Amino acid sequence: MPNAMTLPNTERAARPPMPQAALVDAQGVGRDYQRGATRVVALIDATCAVAPGDRIALVGRSGSGKSTLLHLMGGLDTPTSGALTWPVLGPRATLRPTKVALVFQMPSLLPPLTVVENVELPLLLGRADATTARAAALDALMRMELTSIADKLPEELSGGQAQRVALARALAYHPPLILADEPTGQLDHPTAQHLFDVLLAALNGTDSALVIATHDLAIAERMNTLWRMRHGRLAGATA
Repeated sequence: MPNAMTLPNTERAARPPMPQAALVDAQGVGRDYQRGATRVVALIDATCAVAPGDRIALVGRSGSGKSTLLHLMGGLDTPTSGALTWPVLGPRATLRPTKVALVFQMPSLLPPLTVVENVELPLLLGRADATTARAAALDALMRMELTSIADKLPEELSGGQAQRVALARALAYHPPLILADEPTGQLDHPTAQHLFDVLLAALNGTDSALVIATHDLAIAERMNTLWRMRHGRLAGATA
């Protein structure tokens, strides 16, 4: 298991895998790629679990395997070894768009759609009716302090606003699991801290789990649990 720490000072044992309660359960998961004649090993023997309500920071250098692990947890990729399951969420094919939300370093908003239309899109894709989708989108925008820009287009937004819209889109359907891959990586420090303030406030009192890959130690220190990735391995992982 990867070492887990309650920040900033108190060390504690990592949460063991919980096959009956875990949102994600990874057992000895590995991922490698063939790049021409070269075999690239991105993830090695990762064993971990994410439970409802977890707040986990995943830290490590660029290329250490953080994104690979998040993509596997979100069902965007498949492992080449080990077992990866979603005991509470169900089969991989059912994870998106309503059970797992993914937020990336770039906001990935659709240019022709307004802010509120971008936020409601996953609900519509999940077959929510238009009235329900719009109400949920407006509620998510309110929680992310974005109501005033609901009718703007992505090209009219600042970088911080666009990333908050991406987070609102992730929150709109109250997903059990949110995976965020360097969501503040393109933002200055004050903007990143404000975005994270608003995100944590929006998640307060919910059972949604948040796993965030970040280089920002100020953000990592605000999470309940820290996982470290080094050269494709979770620190302290055991077979």
